[in-house]
Amino acid sequence: MNTPNNKRKKESQLKIQRAFANLIQEKNLNEISVTEICKITKLNRTTFYANYLDVYDLADKFREMMALELKEIYIDEYKNINKSFDFLKLFKHIKENQLFYKTYFKLNVNELPIEEYDYNLANSLFDNKYIDYHIEFFKAGLNAVILKWLANNCYESPETINDIIISEYMSKKNI
Repeated sequence: MNTPNNKRKKESQLKIQRAFANLIQEKNLNEISVTEICKITKLNRTTFYANYLDVYDLADKFREMMALELKEIYIDEYKNINKSFDFLKLFKHIKENQLFYKTYFKLNVNELPIEEYDYNLANSLFDNKYIDYHIEFFKAGLNAVILKWLANNCYESPETINDIIISEYMSKKNI
C-alpha cells in the first residue's frame, strides 16, 4: 500500500533535502536544477516531482519545515505559563543541524522565526519603555550572533554562545 507518509517517501524527501542543502551552499537557487538533484540522490525525476513542483517549491517547503522544527524546540515553552526562554536549546539544535540552518539563512530568510522573548525581563531592564524596539534590537542581535557562529562552523560551544547572549542582557543591568 502506498500511503502518503510511508517510509520510502520520507527517505526520498530527506535525500532530496540533503542534496539541496549542500547545493545551495555553493550555488544560487536559480542555478540548481532538478536534474542535478536527481543525479546526486540517484532518484528518478518522477520521485522528485512526486514530492515537489520544482526547485522553488522545494525551497519553500524547506523553509516551512525549518520553521516547524524551530517551533517544536519550544513546544513546551508555548504550553508553559512560566516560560524559561532557554536559548541553549536552540543553540544545541543549531550546532547539531548546521547545514540546515546555513541553508535556511541562505534562502534569503533574514531571521529565524523565534518568538521566545522574556517580556518581563525586557520591561524591567527598560522601564516599560519602547519594549517593541528593544525586542527588535535583540532579535537582530541574536540572528547576527547565530549567523557569525554558523560562519565559524559553530566552533564555540552552544553554552558559550548562550553565555554571550546572557552577558548582553546582564550588562544592561549594570548600566
